[in-house]
Amino acid sequence: MRNNGTRQNTAGRELSERERYRRQMEKKRESLKKKRRNITIVLVILVLAIGAGCYTLYQNSYDGIVNKGYQAIKNQEYSSAESFFNQAIGKNDKKSEAYVGLSQVYIRQDRVDDAADLFNDTIAKQPDNADIYEAYMEFCVNNDRKTLIPLVLDEAQDSIRKKLSDYIIAVPEFNLDDEEVYDDVQQLELSAGKNTIQYTTDQTDPLQSGKSYDGPIQLEEGENVIRAVALDKRGIPGMSVEKTYVIEFPVEDAPAVSPSTGQYESAHPIEIKVPDGYEAYYTMDGEDPTTASTKYSGPVDMPEGETLFKAILVSGGGRVSGITTRNYMLEK
Repeated sequence: MRNNGTRQNTAGRELSERERYRRQMEKKRESLKKKRRNITIVLVILVLAIGAGCYTLYQNSYDGIVNKGYQAIKNQEYSSAESFFNQAIGKNDKKSEAYVGLSQVYIRQDRVDDAADLFNDTIAKQPDNADIYEAYMEFCVNNDRKTLIPLVLDEAQDSIRKKLSDYIIAVPEFNLDDEEVYDDVQQLELSAGKNTIQYTTDQTDPLQSGKSYDGPIQLEEGENVIRAVALDKRGIPGMSVEKTYVIEFPVEDAPAVSPSTGQYESAHPIEIKVPDGYEAYYTMDGEDPTTASTKYSGPVDMPEGETLFKAILVSGGGRVSGITTRNYMLEK
Protein backbone atom coordinates (compact mmCIF):
# COMPACT_ATOMS: atom_id res chain seq x y z
CA MET A 1 0.00 0.00 0.00
CA ARG A 2 2.84 2.30 0.79
CA ASN A 3 4.33 1.86 -2.62
CA ASN A 4 1.05 2.66 -4.29
CA GLY A 5 0.71 5.85 -2.29
CA THR A 6 4.20 6.88 -3.14
CA ARG A 7 3.55 6.38 -6.86
CA GLN A 8 0.36 8.40 -6.64
CA ASN A 9 2.12 11.27 -4.90
CA THR A 10 4.86 11.27 -7.50
CA ALA A 11 2.36 11.30 -10.40
CA GLY A 12 0.49 14.16 -8.79
CA ARG A 13 3.63 16.22 -8.47
CA GLU A 14 4.53 15.60 -12.16
CA LEU A 15 1.05 16.74 -13.28
CA SER A 16 1.37 19.83 -11.16
CA GLU A 17 4.77 20.64 -12.62
CA ARG A 18 3.54 20.21 -16.19
CA GLU A 19 0.53 22.39 -15.53
CA ARG A 20 2.73 25.07 -14.04
CA TYR A 21 5.08 24.89 -17.05
CA ARG A 22 2.13 25.08 -19.48
CA ARG A 23 0.78 28.13 -17.73
CA GLN A 24 4.15 29.81 -17.72
CA MET A 25 4.54 29.19 -21.44
CA GLU A 26 1.07 30.59 -22.12
CA LYS A 27 1.96 33.73 -20.19
CA LYS A 28 5.18 34.08 -22.20
CA ARG A 29 3.29 33.61 -25.44
CA GLU A 30 0.70 36.19 -24.43
CA SER A 31 3.49 38.59 -23.46
CA LEU A 32 5.21 38.09 -26.81
CA LYS A 33 1.92 38.63 -28.67
CA LYS A 34 1.33 41.83 -26.76
CA LYS A 35 4.85 43.06 -27.55
CA ARG A 36 4.37 42.21 -31.22
CA ARG A 37 1.05 44.05 -31.25
CA ASN A 38 2.65 47.08 -29.63
CA ILE A 39 5.56 47.01 -32.07
CA THR A 40 3.15 46.66 -34.99
CA ILE A 41 1.09 49.59 -33.74
CA VAL A 42 4.22 51.69 -33.33
CA LEU A 43 5.40 50.73 -36.80
CA VAL A 44 2.03 51.57 -38.32
CA ILE A 45 2.03 54.90 -36.54
CA LEU A 46 5.58 55.56 -37.78
CA VAL A 47 4.67 54.59 -41.35
CA LEU A 48 1.59 56.81 -41.28
CA ALA A 49 3.61 59.64 -39.82
CA ILE A 50 6.35 59.22 -42.41
CA GLY A 51 3.74 58.94 -45.17
CA ALA A 52 1.99 62.07 -43.97
CA GLY A 53 5.32 63.85 -43.77
CA CYS A 54 6.32 62.70 -47.24
CA TYR A 55 2.93 63.70 -48.62
CA THR A 56 3.26 67.12 -47.02
CA LEU A 57 6.77 67.47 -48.39
CA TYR A 58 5.62 66.38 -51.84
CA GLN A 59 2.67 68.76 -51.81
CA ASN A 60 5.06 71.62 -51.09
CA SER A 61 7.81 70.42 -53.43
CA TYR A 62 8.38 71.63 -56.99
CA ASP A 63 6.79 68.50 -58.48
CA GLY A 64 3.86 68.62 -56.08
CA ILE A 65 3.10 72.25 -56.87
CA VAL A 66 3.38 71.59 -60.62
CA ASN A 67 0.97 68.67 -60.21
CA LYS A 68 -1.49 70.93 -58.40
CA GLY A 69 -1.18 73.38 -61.27
CA TYR A 70 -2.11 70.73 -63.81
CA GLN A 71 -5.01 69.59 -61.62
CA ALA A 72 -6.24 73.19 -61.57
CA ILE A 73 -6.01 73.31 -65.38
CA LYS A 74 -8.08 70.12 -65.53
CA ASN A 75 -10.69 71.81 -63.35
CA GLN A 76 -10.48 74.96 -65.55
CA GLU A 77 -9.31 76.97 -62.53
CA TYR A 78 -6.83 78.96 -64.59
CA SER A 79 -6.11 81.67 -62.05
CA SER A 80 -5.16 79.06 -59.44
CA ALA A 81 -3.16 77.12 -62.01
CA GLU A 82 -1.19 80.25 -62.97
CA SER A 83 -0.48 80.90 -59.29
CA PHE A 84 0.75 77.32 -58.73
CA PHE A 85 3.07 77.37 -61.75
CA ASN A 86 4.52 80.75 -60.79
CA GLN A 87 5.08 79.37 -57.27
CA ALA A 88 6.93 76.39 -58.75
CA ILE A 89 9.07 78.69 -60.90
CA GLY A 90 9.91 80.60 -57.74
CA LYS A 91 11.15 77.37 -56.18
CA ASN A 92 13.22 76.34 -59.22
CA ASP A 93 13.40 78.57 -62.28
CA LYS A 94 15.78 76.23 -64.12
CA LYS A 95 13.35 73.34 -64.66
CA SER A 96 11.02 73.45 -67.64
CA GLU A 97 7.86 71.74 -66.36
CA ALA A 98 6.38 74.83 -64.70
CA TYR A 99 7.00 76.97 -67.79
CA VAL A 100 5.25 74.35 -69.92
CA GLY A 101 2.35 74.30 -67.48
CA LEU A 102 2.11 78.08 -67.42
CA SER A 103 2.15 78.18 -71.22
CA GLN A 104 -0.75 75.69 -71.17
CA VAL A 105 -2.70 78.07 -68.92
CA TYR A 106 -2.20 80.86 -71.50
CA ILE A 107 -3.06 78.60 -74.44
CA ARG A 108 -6.30 77.44 -72.79
CA GLN A 109 -7.27 81.11 -72.54
CA ASP A 110 -6.38 81.88 -76.19
CA ARG A 111 -3.28 83.79 -75.09
CA VAL A 112 -0.81 82.01 -77.35
CA ASP A 113 1.25 85.18 -77.86
CA ASP A 114 1.68 85.44 -74.08
CA ALA A 115 2.91 81.84 -74.03
CA ALA A 116 5.46 82.63 -76.75
CA ASP A 117 6.57 85.74 -74.85
CA LEU A 118 7.00 83.60 -71.71
CA PHE A 119 9.51 81.36 -73.48
CA ASN A 120 11.23 84.28 -75.22
CA ASP A 121 11.72 86.12 -71.93
CA THR A 122 12.96 82.97 -70.21
CA ILE A 123 15.60 82.02 -72.79
CA ALA A 124 16.75 85.65 -72.82
CA LYS A 125 17.46 85.29 -69.07
CA GLN A 126 18.76 81.71 -69.34
CA PRO A 127 20.53 81.42 -72.72
CA ASP A 128 22.30 78.23 -71.65
CA ASN A 129 19.20 76.32 -70.47
CA ALA A 130 18.66 73.59 -73.08
CA ASP A 131 15.55 72.24 -71.31
CA ILE A 132 13.75 75.56 -71.67
CA TYR A 133 14.77 75.79 -75.32
CA GLU A 134 13.47 72.28 -75.95
CA ALA A 135 10.17 73.12 -74.26
CA TYR A 136 9.95 76.19 -76.49
CA MET A 137 10.55 74.10 -79.61
CA GLU A 138 7.75 71.70 -78.63
CA PHE A 139 5.47 74.67 -78.01
CA CYS A 140 6.23 75.99 -81.51
CA VAL A 141 5.53 72.62 -83.13
CA ASN A 142 2.24 72.13 -81.28
CA ASN A 143 0.91 75.66 -81.72
CA ASP A 144 1.59 76.49 -85.37
CA ARG A 145 4.65 78.61 -84.58
CA LYS A 146 7.16 76.50 -86.51
CA THR A 147 8.50 79.52 -88.39
CA LEU A 148 9.93 80.79 -85.09
CA ILE A 149 12.16 77.75 -84.64
CA PRO A 150 14.98 78.68 -87.08
CA LEU A 151 14.98 82.29 -85.85
CA VAL A 152 15.26 81.25 -82.20
CA LEU A 153 17.92 78.60 -82.76
CA ASP A 154 19.93 80.82 -85.12
CA GLU A 155 20.69 83.08 -82.15
CA ALA A 156 21.23 80.25 -79.64
CA GLN A 157 24.58 79.18 -78.22
CA ASP A 158 26.45 76.39 -79.99
CA SER A 159 25.83 74.02 -77.06
CA ILE A 160 22.07 74.57 -77.39
CA ARG A 161 22.17 74.11 -81.16
CA LYS A 162 24.11 70.89 -80.75
CA LYS A 163 21.64 69.44 -78.27
CA LEU A 164 18.63 70.49 -80.36
CA SER A 165 20.15 69.58 -83.72
CA ASP A 166 16.99 67.65 -84.61
CA TYR A 167 15.21 70.99 -84.93
CA ILE A 168 17.87 72.56 -87.17
CA ILE A 169 17.07 72.14 -90.86
CA ALA A 170 19.90 72.75 -93.35
CA VAL A 171 19.42 75.40 -96.03
CA PRO A 172 18.89 74.20 -99.62
CA GLU A 173 21.90 73.75 -101.86
CA PHE A 174 22.14 75.62 -105.22
CA ASN A 175 23.97 74.01 -108.14
CA LEU A 176 25.05 77.32 -109.73
CA ASP A 177 27.64 79.82 -108.52
CA ASP A 178 25.95 83.16 -107.83
CA GLU A 179 29.25 85.03 -108.20
CA GLU A 180 29.49 84.19 -111.89
CA VAL A 181 27.85 86.25 -114.64
CA TYR A 182 26.22 84.01 -117.23
CA ASP A 183 25.78 84.83 -120.93
CA ASP A 184 22.86 82.49 -121.57
CA VAL A 185 19.71 81.19 -119.84
CA GLN A 186 20.47 78.74 -117.04
CA GLN A 187 18.70 75.87 -115.30
CA LEU A 188 19.02 76.27 -111.52
CA GLU A 189 18.67 73.10 -109.45
CA LEU A 190 18.00 73.03 -105.70
CA SER A 191 18.47 70.11 -103.30
CA ALA A 192 17.74 69.48 -99.61
CA GLY A 193 18.07 65.73 -99.08
CA LYS A 194 14.76 64.23 -97.94
CA ASN A 195 13.34 67.64 -97.06
CA THR A 196 10.97 69.60 -99.27
CA ILE A 197 11.77 73.07 -100.67
CA GLN A 198 9.71 76.19 -101.19
CA TYR A 199 11.07 79.10 -103.24
CA THR A 200 10.20 82.50 -104.70
CA THR A 201 11.60 84.53 -107.58
CA ASP A 202 10.21 87.93 -106.50
CA GLN A 203 12.14 88.40 -103.24
CA THR A 204 9.09 87.56 -101.08
CA ASP A 205 9.17 85.15 -98.14
CA PRO A 206 9.13 81.57 -99.48
CA LEU A 207 7.26 80.37 -96.38
CA GLN A 208 4.45 82.81 -97.06
CA SER A 209 4.14 82.81 -100.84
CA GLY A 210 6.61 80.23 -102.12
CA LYS A 211 6.13 77.55 -104.73
CA SER A 212 6.99 73.93 -104.07
CA TYR A 213 10.21 73.05 -105.86
CA ASP A 214 9.70 70.11 -108.22
CA GLY A 215 12.29 70.69 -110.92
CA PRO A 216 14.89 73.09 -112.35
CA ILE A 217 14.16 76.83 -112.29
CA GLN A 218 14.88 78.66 -115.55
CA LEU A 219 16.88 81.83 -115.11
CA GLU A 220 16.27 84.54 -117.69
CA GLU A 221 18.30 87.52 -118.85
CA GLY A 222 18.88 90.13 -116.16
CA GLU A 223 18.89 89.68 -112.37
CA ASN A 224 17.21 86.58 -110.97
CA VAL A 225 16.66 86.66 -107.19
CA ILE A 226 15.91 83.22 -105.77
CA ARG A 227 14.87 82.76 -102.13
CA ALA A 228 14.46 79.20 -100.87
CA VAL A 229 13.78 77.37 -97.62
CA ALA A 230 13.79 73.66 -96.72
CA LEU A 231 11.14 72.00 -94.52
CA ASP A 232 11.30 68.59 -92.87
CA LYS A 233 8.41 66.12 -92.68
CA ARG A 234 7.14 67.79 -89.49
CA GLY A 235 6.86 71.08 -91.35
CA ILE A 236 9.75 72.63 -89.41
CA PRO A 237 11.62 75.08 -91.68
CA GLY A 238 15.26 76.03 -91.74
CA MET A 239 16.62 79.49 -92.39
CA SER A 240 15.79 80.87 -95.82
CA VAL A 241 18.66 81.56 -98.21
CA GLU A 242 18.74 84.13 -101.00
CA LYS A 243 20.97 84.17 -104.07
CA THR A 244 21.06 86.55 -107.03
CA TYR A 245 22.05 85.29 -110.45
CA VAL A 246 22.99 87.70 -113.24
CA ILE A 247 22.56 86.72 -116.87
CA GLU A 248 23.86 89.12 -119.50
CA PHE A 249 23.42 88.14 -123.11
CA PRO A 250 26.15 89.42 -125.46
CA VAL A 251 25.11 92.88 -126.73
CA GLU A 252 25.57 94.09 -130.28
CA ASP A 253 28.33 96.70 -130.50
CA ALA A 254 26.06 99.13 -132.35
CA PRO A 255 23.11 98.83 -134.74
CA ALA A 256 23.52 98.62 -138.49
CA VAL A 257 21.92 101.74 -140.07
CA SER A 258 21.42 102.37 -143.77
CA PRO A 259 21.97 104.31 -145.90
CA SER A 260 25.46 105.37 -144.98
CA THR A 261 26.52 108.96 -144.26
CA GLY A 262 26.50 111.19 -147.34
CA GLN A 263 24.80 113.77 -149.58
CA TYR A 264 21.61 112.73 -151.32
CA GLU A 265 19.55 114.31 -154.11
CA SER A 266 16.49 112.16 -153.37
CA ALA A 267 15.07 110.92 -150.10
CA HIS A 268 16.08 107.44 -149.00
CA PRO A 269 14.34 105.59 -146.15
CA ILE A 270 16.53 105.28 -143.07
CA GLU A 271 16.52 101.71 -141.77
CA ILE A 272 17.87 100.14 -138.58
CA LYS A 273 18.59 96.42 -138.52
CA VAL A 274 17.05 95.11 -135.27
CA PRO A 275 18.23 91.63 -134.19
CA ASP A 276 15.82 89.25 -132.45
CA GLY A 277 15.40 90.08 -128.77
CA TYR A 278 16.27 93.76 -129.23
CA GLU A 279 14.50 97.08 -129.64
CA ALA A 280 15.93 100.16 -131.36
CA TYR A 281 15.65 103.83 -130.41
CA TYR A 282 16.81 106.86 -132.39
CA THR A 283 17.12 110.65 -132.49
CA MET A 284 17.40 113.08 -135.39
CA ASP A 285 18.55 116.18 -133.53
CA GLY A 286 22.07 115.18 -132.60
CA GLU A 287 21.20 114.09 -129.04
CA ASP A 288 22.33 110.67 -127.85
CA PRO A 289 19.35 108.29 -127.87
CA THR A 290 17.98 106.52 -124.80
CA THR A 291 14.96 104.34 -124.11
CA ALA A 292 13.03 107.59 -123.73
CA SER A 293 13.79 108.51 -127.35
CA THR A 294 11.68 107.53 -130.36
CA LYS A 295 11.25 103.79 -130.66
CA TYR A 296 12.06 102.41 -134.09
CA SER A 297 9.11 100.60 -135.69
CA GLY A 298 10.00 100.77 -139.38
CA PRO A 299 11.85 102.81 -142.03
CA VAL A 300 12.12 106.55 -141.26
CA ASP A 301 11.77 109.21 -143.96
CA MET A 302 14.98 111.14 -144.56
CA PRO A 303 14.30 114.86 -143.86
CA GLU A 304 15.40 117.56 -146.27
CA GLY A 305 18.52 119.43 -145.31
CA GLU A 306 21.18 118.23 -142.87
CA THR A 307 20.23 115.50 -140.37
CA LEU A 308 22.35 113.93 -137.63
CA PHE A 309 20.75 110.52 -137.10
CA LYS A 310 21.74 108.45 -134.06
CA ALA A 311 20.50 104.97 -133.07
CA ILE A 312 20.96 102.36 -130.31
CA LEU A 313 19.85 98.81 -129.60
CA VAL A 314 18.39 97.74 -126.24
CA SER A 315 18.36 94.06 -125.26
CA GLY A 316 15.45 92.34 -123.51
CA GLY A 317 17.40 92.63 -120.28
CA GLY A 318 17.72 96.40 -120.70
CA ARG A 319 21.35 96.50 -121.78
CA VAL A 320 22.21 99.21 -124.30
CA SER A 321 24.50 98.91 -127.29
CA GLY A 322 26.87 101.51 -128.63
CA ILE A 323 25.57 104.43 -130.75
CA THR A 324 25.57 104.41 -134.53
CA THR A 325 25.72 107.90 -136.06
CA ARG A 326 24.81 108.89 -139.61
CA ASN A 327 25.07 112.40 -141.09
CA TYR A 328 22.68 112.97 -144.01
CA MET A 329 22.51 115.97 -146.36
CA LEU A 330 19.45 115.90 -148.57
CA GLU A 331 19.35 118.53 -151.36
CA LYS A 332 16.50 117.94 -153.76
